[in-house]
Amino acid sequence: MKILDELLWPNKPGPGAGKMPVLFLGHGSPLNAVEDNEFSSGWRDAIKNIEKPSAILCISAHWETRGTHITAMEKPRTIHDFGGFPEELYNVQYPAPGDPLLAKAIQGILSGTDAGLDEKWGLDHGCWSVVKHMYPEADIPVLQLSLDYYADARRHYELAAELAVLRKKGVLIIGSGNMVHNLGMVAWQRLNETYGFDWALEAGEKMKKYILSGSHDQLINYTTLGKSFDLAIPTPEHYLPMLYVLALQDKNDRITLFNDKTVGGSISMTCIRIDSV
Repeated sequence: MKILDELLWPNKPGPGAGKMPVLFLGHGSPLNAVEDNEFSSGWRDAIKNIEKPSAILCISAHWETRGTHITAMEKPRTIHDFGGFPEELYNVQYPAPGDPLLAKAIQGILSGTDAGLDEKWGLDHGCWSVVKHMYPEADIPVLQLSLDYYADARRHYELAAELAVLRKKGVLIIGSGNMVHNLGMVAWQRLNETYGFDWALEAGEKMKKYILSGSHDQLINYTTLGKSFDLAIPTPEHYLPMLYVLALQDKNDRITLFNDKTVGGSISMTCIRIDSV
């Protein structure tokens, strides 16, 4: 780690710096990127008392790859990875810089996997739709870490734990997805309403109980938790970013929930903040 400090982090906070919080953000509809609503307001409020990060590392539900990859370009592009939305949304650009040296440092930290450096991806909407509300000036380097779709939940959790040192380097780690996310069962006519199906509310309440009690093994083994979890997590990509965040929780950290609502019947907007105390 000392070598990485000297070669790759010469101007970033050292071991004596405070430990950054970690965030899981329920991002919901891409339209939240251009709307000023209770959820975007919650994201902005979440960083009001956080020191300006030296960089942001985002684990987004919308970048799945074979193996693990880290964006490593100087200027990541803004990716509009959705369809059927108003033109206003496609015109949004979030021109935050990248940080190739930090990407290389993260590659070195992830000793348990052969992580690749990616120069093609950029920032997908799972990342920029939330970060643009939090840091609208786009003056902080933003990197993304991909989700290996061949890895199981425990492997993702173990990989995430290797990122813990970044919290002492001024890096804000954000997981972006949704704890409960079943697009196939969304009540589209009630998408803008705070409304949840019984199974979605049941799964969400159990998730929150496990989160607040630090019961990570149950959350890792979510496929064993019954029908409500089967419906809440039909595919894992929106759920896994939460496990990345929980893996970075220290024993004495404080954990809080915000934006704790379900919309459209089957999408939980619940967010998590983990703070050092």
